[in-house]
Order: sequence, then structure tokens, then C-alpha cells
Amino acid sequence: MAATLVFAYTGHDAAGKSVKGRVDALTSGQVAARLNAQGIAPLSIVEAAPATGMRRSINIPGFSRGVRLKDLAILSRQFATMITAGLSLLRALRILTEQTESKPLAAVLALVRDDVEAGQAISESLAKHPLAFPPIMINMVRAGETGGFLDAALNSIAENFEKEVKLRGTIKSAMTYPVVVLSMSVVAVMVMLIFIVPIFQDMFAGLGGALPLPTQMLVSMSHSMVYVVPIGLVLGIAFALWWRRNKNTDRVRRALDPLRLKVPVFGPLQTKIAVARFSRNFANMLGAGVPILQALKIVGETSGNWAIENALIQVAEGVRRGQSVSEPLQEFPIFPAMVTQMIAVGEDAGTLELMLDKIADFYDQEVHTATEQLTAMIEPLLIAFLGVVIGGMVIALYLPIFSIASMIK
Repeated sequence: MAATLVFAYTGHDAAGKSVKGRVDALTSGQVAARLNAQGIAPLSIVEAAPATGMRRSINIPGFSRGVRLKDLAILSRQFATMITAGLSLLRALRILTEQTESKPLAAVLALVRDDVEAGQAISESLAKHPLAFPPIMINMVRAGETGGFLDAALNSIAENFEKEVKLRGTIKSAMTYPVVVLSMSVVAVMVMLIFIVPIFQDMFAGLGGALPLPTQMLVSMSHSMVYVVPIGLVLGIAFALWWRRNKNTDRVRRALDPLRLKVPVFGPLQTKIAVARFSRNFANMLGAGVPILQALKIVGETSGNWAIENALIQVAEGVRRGQSVSEPLQEFPIFPAMVTQMIAVGEDAGTLELMLDKIADFYDQEVHTATEQLTAMIEPLLIAFLGVVIGGMVIALYLPIFSIASMIK
């Protein structure tokens, strides 16, 4: 089979606007046929040399910016609007490729557009890029494509991603203040131990006499910073690299994900987030016409927690044996009784999708309330922690001065 080549082209579109770009094809004639099908009159088509030297894009592993969920939400909403307005898939993809502000997404969309232009289904092309497009998006597009309601499926995807972005924003805004304050306190303690304590130590050495026990402990900690800081940085970088590579492996997820749901204070919040995500994704998959067994599998993969993914695998096995969704779901304490009861009512009444939407909305509000309460609880605890740590260090530094003053009297 002949290898495809990269051709660079320039031409004019139907409005007379100058356009240029690159296309993968076997021959220049194939490129010309594609351009004519898009309404572009080609002026020149030449084989492009591979980018070298300074023209080659540089991608550093771990530091390249991927496709964000917010970009996918905007893409889905705009794509649905264009399909509803009667634009062809190729023209819609071309406009989206040119208009999106995300360079990684634009690069992937250009590949998708070429595949669609070559006669491939859009869902098949999206499935080639699992790092850019999540499974729920690929399967809902496939269902909409098969059933002839692609615009409705894209609108459902957009609503799903928009709510997920809002949920993530709520959690991020609630945790920003505690993380910043805690980071500043760690930096302040390290600055005092590295720079301030040695100054007081030299002053105390000139005065003579034995230092109080708290001051001795502070001086010892200051000396240890010479070793602790470099070792801590090396271990921190090593752990970050290991975590980035192994955090999604089954062995790590099987060990850590159930623990996340049991951590005091944060565990219930994680559970509510997981239930909200499960309900919303499940509702959207059913609304798009995805078969229930396939929907359970995909929802499990996109849940973000191994415990829920494992539970849904067993729920799918129960459904395959003829049980309803709510029956095996009741065996897992991850899902609150209210959730399983509402799902059972929805199954009996034939309104499962509606019930799942109601559950998702309820738990979205629960997450919002829980994050506000968590922030209100963490703030005074952080202030007390800072007062104890910084105040204790200051007192330990001034204890020798108080001792000398009492001796002088």
C-alpha cells in the first residue's frame, strides 16, 4: 500500500478569499479533487518537505498543553449549531479548525476533517484520538450519526461538558484559598529556618549559656534544612514523574481510589462528585440512544474512580442476566439509597433518563454546598495552624532573650 504524502496548497474559496494549508494524500490529483469538493479553487499544489530545524514544533513530554474540557464544550456547541443550520460536515469542521483558540484541538480537528473528506465516519475519526476526545463524546457522536440526530447528540455533549466544567470550577475555586495559604505558610517557615534562625543563633552564641530546649530544637531544624531541602526537592520531582506515569494504572487506582472515598471530610465530597458525574453521563448516554450495557461500560470508564468503575462492571453483568439497573446497584454502598431508589422509580415509570438528570442536578447542588462549607471550615483551621506554627517559632527564638533579661534583673 502506497504511503501518503503531505501536500501544501494555496487557492481561493467560493468568496474569493485566499486560503492555504496542508493535506495528506497519495497524489496531487487527489488533493485537487478534495479541494474542489470543498469549494476551493487550487492555484498551486506542491509536495511539502517535512519540517526541520527551527520550523519543527517542540513538544516536551509532560509539559505540552492538551485539549481542555472547556474547549470540547465550546466545540460541541458550535458544531451542533452549524449542523442544525444545514452546513455540511466538511465545511463545519473546516470553520471549527480555523476558529478554535486551542492549537492542540485545531491540529486534531484538521486530521478529523481529512478523514471525513476521505469518506470516513466522523465517530471513527474521533476514535483515533482518544487523548483528545473522551469515550462518552465518541460514543454519543456515533449514536447520533447512526440515528440521524447528530445535532441533538452534540448539544447533549455540550451540556454535559459545560456542567462538568462548572463542577470543576466550583471545586477549584473552593480549594484555591486553602492551598495558597498552606503553601505560603510552608514557604514562610522555610525562610525563617534558613535565614532568620541562624542570625539569632550567632547572637545567642556570643551571649553564652545554654539555650532553652525549644530554641535548641529550632536550631537543629535550621541545621537540617541544608539536607532536607535538596533531598525533598529531588524526592518531590521523582514522585511527580512517577505519579504522572503511574496514576492511571490499574494497580495504583485499585489501591488509592477506594481510599479517596473514605478520607474524612474530603471522602463524602469525592463521593458526591462521582455520583453527580455518573448520573449525568448515564442520562446523556441513554438520551443519545446508546445501548444500556455499552452506556454502563462507558460511564464506568469516565467516572474517574476505580471503585465506581468496578461497581458498574458488576451492575452491567447483573443487567446482562436480566436484572434491572437498580437491583445490583443497591449492593454497593458508594451509591446512596436515594440514588438507587430514584433509579428504581425511573425504571418502573419509564423515565430513567429524567430521574438521572434530577439526581445529577441534586448532587451538583450538594457539591456546591459541601465545597462552601469546607471552605468556611478550613479558613479558621488554617489561621489557627499558622498562629501556632509561626507564633511557636517566634516564642522559641525569644526565650533565650527573656532568660538573659531575667538574669540581669
